[in-house]
Amino acid sequence: MTEQTINWQAWGLAIRPRTLPAAAAGVVMGCALAWRDGHFRFDAALVCLLTALLLQIGSNLANDVFDFERGTDTPERLGPTRVTQAGLLTPFQVKFGMWTVFALAAFLGLYLVWLGGLPIVIIGVTAIIAAIAYTGGPFPLGYHGLGDIFVFIFFGLASVAGTYYVQAGFVSTAAWWMTIPPGLIITAILVVNNLRDIDNDRKGGKHTLAVRLGERFTKTQYLFCMSVAYLILPIAAWMGIVSWFSLLAWLSLPIAYKAAKVVLTQKGRPLNAALAGTGQTALVFSLLFWVGIAL
Repeated sequence: MTEQTINWQAWGLAIRPRTLPAAAAGVVMGCALAWRDGHFRFDAALVCLLTALLLQIGSNLANDVFDFERGTDTPERLGPTRVTQAGLLTPFQVKFGMWTVFALAAFLGLYLVWLGGLPIVIIGVTAIIAAIAYTGGPFPLGYHGLGDIFVFIFFGLASVAGTYYVQAGFVSTAAWWMTIPPGLIITAILVVNNLRDIDNDRKGGKHTLAVRLGERFTKTQYLFCMSVAYLILPIAAWMGIVSWFSLLAWLSLPIAYKAAKVVLTQKGRPLNAALAGTGQTALVFSLLFWVGIAL
């Protein structure tokens, strides 16, 4: 096995491909609504998707290196391999990769700015700052229990409404309402992550909501996020905001149920399965929602 092959394997671990479906979920939801309303633009949709994926990859790299530098990532960590902690890549390499990915995201974002103007500039700049500030900088958001709020803002509000806005030039009532399901499901991914790492984070001084409020609260928070995400659909349909066919997204419930069962019954490393399952739920939910409103 050559050194180059090992290096590519390390970068493959660093970008964490299993997190990428979650990053796509909000874009898919925004595109579904834009398509329903006759505003869908393939070029804008594609650039939104690529930008969202790059922002997620950049965030993953930032978390990898900054958690290592703060001493939170140790050999006792229960999650997937972190390449900086494992010595597969140096901090300099990971930071260089992070800035390269964010630069690519910003370059693609120029096209979205051309379509959407100043609101897209604000979303893009704050998204990059938040991705870095989640574990880096003088006030890391994730270390002060603020990660959940910012995940909901950027993976729900910004992703769905922003995707719709660059295609339609405004944000419809339905688009605002539909920021809630992907935002909550992807927040639930972070909740699982924090539940799994609760002991290690407590030792490392990372004061997530799970560390601050305990295991029982964290499991309840997970169930709340997932339940409300699904219940929004019949409420919105009853109000005439979306079609009742949007409830086709409920066909993703078996995936959500399987993940929730792991969250409620397992601890530590087995929660990685719930992490992946919740991410799959987010994307499948959004895809089925699109199919539903297409009917």
